[in-house]
Order: sequence, then structure tokens, then C-alpha cells
Amino acid sequence: MYDRILVPTDGSQGVERAIRHAVDLAAAHGSTLHAVYVLNSASYGGVPIETSWEGLHDMLQQEGEHAIERVRAIAEPEAVPVVGTILEGSPSKEVVRYAEENDCDLVVMGTHGRGGIDRLLLGSVAERVVRSSAVPVLTVQVGEQE
Repeated sequence: MYDRILVPTDGSQGVERAIRHAVDLAAAHGSTLHAVYVLNSASYGGVPIETSWEGLHDMLQQEGEHAIERVRAIAEPEAVPVVGTILEGSPSKEVVRYAEENDCDLVVMGTHGRGGIDRLLLGSVAERVVRSSAVPVLTVQVGEQE
């Protein structure tokens, strides 16, 4: 049923709960796991001008590589193959685009479960993906204290 499962990661410890769900599903279905990390360069617009964009971009790229390696480390004991990709742009748009362009069957992603004013002020990548994706989305509530 699921040949290609997409799991977006931000590299945080909290998102590991969603990664573990994705790995378990991939193992059960003999699926390939697609791990993506999105460099959201727009969120770094307030960085002082003295900061080198190249240095910042390299740092974010390295953070993305570590995040994808963490997905591989979690998937390895289950012998789940992982395709890792670093994208750049709006996280929700890039996740939806990647899922559709790579014929993913499911997106498994973490959500912090914020509601009310927090959700309105901060927005929610998971909510935007759920609303705009043609691919089914499984959300897993995560937190830093998992």
C-alpha cells in the first residue's frame, strides 16, 4: 500500500517520534523512506548584515545533513532504505511539492499540537501540508520531552 513514505525532519529531538512512526510503517510495508529537510532561508532574514550568507547557508546545510543522518540511524536497525534530500524554500510548499513529484504514498510528519493564538501567530507547517497536499498526511504529535 505504501511504497514511498515521506518524513520531513527539522532535526529536533522531538520530531524523532514521527520518524519512528514513519520507520515502523516503512518496515511493515517494505517501503522506501524519503527524508527531507527544508532550508527555510526566509526565516533568517533578520540576521545581521555582517553575517555571511554563505556561512549561514553552509551551517544550515550541515544541520540538514545531520538531520537526515539521524533518520538513517533510526531506520537502519529495521533495514528500511532511506533517500535523503535537502530542499530550500517554504517548508510546507516544498514538502507538498516533493511528495507529489516523487509519487509518495504518505507523508508522516510531526506537529507540536499548538492551538488557539499560538497556532494563529506561529502558523503550522503540518497544518498547511494537510490542507494543501493531494498525498495523505499522518500527523504525529511531538514535543521536546519525548
